Amino acid sequence: MTSTSPHLNSSPAQRFPVVVVGAGPAGLTIGNILRAASVDCLVLEVETREFIERRPRAGVLEEGAVRGLQRRGLADNLLARAQRHTECEFRFAGERYRFEYAKLTGVHHWVYPQQLLVTDLVREYADVRGGAIRFGVRDVELHDVDTDHPSVSYTCPETGQRQVVHCDFVAGCDGARGVTRDALPADRARVSRSDYGIGWLALLAEAPPSSDCVLFGMHPRGFAGHMPRSAEVTRYYLECPPGDDPENWSQDRVWTELQQRLQADGVPPLTEGRLIEKRVLDMHNYVVEPMVFGRLFLAGDAAHLTAPIAAKGMNLALHDAFLLGDGLVAHLSKGDGTALDGYSAACLNRVWDCQEFSHWLSEVYHGTSSGDPYRAGTTLARLRRLFDSPTAAMAFAEQYLGRNAGH
Repeated sequence: MTSTSPHLNSSPAQRFPVVVVGAGPAGLTIGNILRAASVDCLVLEVETREFIERRPRAGVLEEGAVRGLQRRGLADNLLARAQRHTECEFRFAGERYRFEYAKLTGVHHWVYPQQLLVTDLVREYADVRGGAIRFGVRDVELHDVDTDHPSVSYTCPETGQRQVVHCDFVAGCDGARGVTRDALPADRARVSRSDYGIGWLALLAEAPPSSDCVLFGMHPRGFAGHMPRSAEVTRYYLECPPGDDPENWSQDRVWTELQQRLQADGVPPLTEGRLIEKRVLDMHNYVVEPMVFGRLFLAGDAAHLTAPIAAKGMNLALHDAFLLGDGLVAHLSKGDGTALDGYSAACLNRVWDCQEFSHWLSEVYHGTSSGDPYRAGTTLARLRRLFDSPTAAMAFAEQYLGRNAGH
């Protein structure tokens, strides 16, 4: 929430040029950019350090995002440990079709689980660059963000006291359910939303990948996805009804559906293993416009949500962070506010491009299971075109790899 004055029963106020709310990839990247430029900041996180370093989330990084991290000295572990992916595979109508996007473009994907990246970024920010961070905070509130003197207050988990932090800017990086998104007045922000009307059962399996690349299965029973995460763990997705209960999906049912939906001529069955995560994700997107209100700048899922259909969420968050971190440094160190003035528009160009691609790809993934013969037929036509037309293949590859929008 936002209010005009901090809690009355609070400890003496602190001051930092920037307060970052949320210690995910966006918030920690911004913090590291600021610390590298000797700009002090405070990162506030409601979870513990142990929790964010273990929380499984996204894992696919575009080359542009990795190069952005590398230029800022934040990619050493990633480059040493991440898997390089150069192709993916579509399976439909009982056949398999390899899509060699690196041969087309010279560009590849990196697979590096988000919790590993967060671990790297926390260590660099807190342990190497000496950045201030508070874990386990409660009741975060934003104050006076539409003035030149914003502040953030929170309850300290150790003492139970309210702490007040005065600042010049607030970076809202606390995700879809955080407080910073809600701080934008309804009459000053437009939220555009799209609901796909489907769910995905998100699974982590203690099982080695059954292919050396990502698999997309388009089947009349529903979409299925196979995403390698490590030598021992694989991410799977199964299309399901929105709002479905994960407990409806027993181990046997999950593997029966995965085997069926990802089956193709000439390939062995999937390697099965114990399921260590089951969550149902209702597929929807939203975009907040503008991403700025006064001295509050939103980044990542606080500003826009892209369903995992196109694996864009973490990449968009990082690109936001590069722009916002660099813009804050330019303003605070050099008095140049040009980048901050253009921040929202620059981010939204990329965001809307990814939103459009997500919609297109959703139809490819889910058209065959829609129950509509016409949609199923047009979906198969789109898929065949990827392998019959070099122009269509290149257009898909550029969007899939994030090469169609700069940062």
